[in-house]
Amino acid sequence: MGETTTALQASLDRLLDSPGVTGVALVDAVTGLTYGVAGDTAEAGDGTDASELATLIAERLGAAGAEGELESVVTTSTKRQQVLFTVVRPTGDPLLLSAGLDRDRVNVALALRSLGDRVGEVLA
Repeated sequence: MGETTTALQASLDRLLDSPGVTGVALVDAVTGLTYGVAGDTAEAGDGTDASELATLIAERLGAAGAEGELESVVTTSTKRQQVLFTVVRPTGDPLLLSAGLDRDRVNVALALRSLGDRVGEVLA
């Protein structure tokens, strides 16, 4: 078990190399349980809040007729940006990768591309 935890932590730590990323967390999309955090935990976001937000958005999109699964969510404030990515796993409920971005130090399009390309590495 310790080896898996170490691999997960190392994977989350590598995501901090993306420009402007200040904190990341891997969260159960259904329960909000946080499996791991790297960087600034406040910037990574609360697991329960991330789970509830993703569920609410997915439900509203479905009610509006959108098809498919929720892929990502970007929330922007004057100082920071919060990004949620769905992490699909072979079995079980999906996970969420929550990343906090420093708005003054990040190009959000590049950050989304970088994190999106690397989200699959979290469970590898």
